[in-house]
Amino acid sequence: MSGWRLLLTRPEQECQTLSSALASEGIHSACLPLLSIEALPETPQQSALICDLHRYTAVIVVSKPAARLGLELLDRYWPQPLGDQPWFSVGAGTGQILADYGLPVFWPSKGDDSEALLGLPELQAPLRDALFPRVLIIRGEDGRTLLAERLQSQGVEVDHLAVYRRVLPSYPAGALQQLLQVERLNGLVVSSGQGLTHLRQLAADDWLQLAQLPLFVPSPRVAQMARELGALNVVDCRGADTPALLAALRAQASPDS
Repeated sequence: MSGWRLLLTRPEQECQTLSSALASEGIHSACLPLLSIEALPETPQQSALICDLHRYTAVIVVSKPAARLGLELLDRYWPQPLGDQPWFSVGAGTGQILADYGLPVFWPSKGDDSEALLGLPELQAPLRDALFPRVLIIRGEDGRTLLAERLQSQGVEVDHLAVYRRVLPSYPAGALQQLLQVERLNGLVVSSGQGLTHLRQLAADDWLQLAQLPLFVPSPRVAQMARELGALNVVDCRGADTPALLAALRAQASPDS
């Protein structure tokens, strides 16, 4: 795997953590965060949803920023324990934040996407047993829609609590292409559909060249988006965490092989 030289695009803190993990495996990487997290101002709607938290059959948290900001709201409105209400996350990283807080949380042991989460027996059982099942999804401003659509198709009432937005940081023209050349990068990594959209936006006229590089994505949905944008070598890691990326890298012929 040592032949890989990867562009990482996660938010700054997560990017540095991933870069360190890759370095321990002998993989060179360079960070260019394409997602900056902006907390949304607290609104009366947010407050009302948190105050009604006990009425939900389950709570789903879709990302690490959603977990951190959602727990800040929880601290303000629920200083007492919440009881045994089940919480769920799409991936282990998000789930661990909730577990460290002391919440009863479940996440898929295999897969790191909405489909894997929806298949969890720990989620299906309480929804099946509830007379009027309700789920609160804590997410970003434009979060995962598949979760809500699939749950609603099962007769579940779904509410969304948006606590942040993702924006593209400001970079000078040509910054992406310059980094690729200086660092001699030969692969791209994105962790979400929005990250992919921002990559395409920042690449501008250089996209045709970038589209030829191996592009590692976290799910079939993002893989399809990438192909529709013209990416020629898309690798679905089936997860957004570090182990999923490492497994995908091991399965690929490295550029020096």
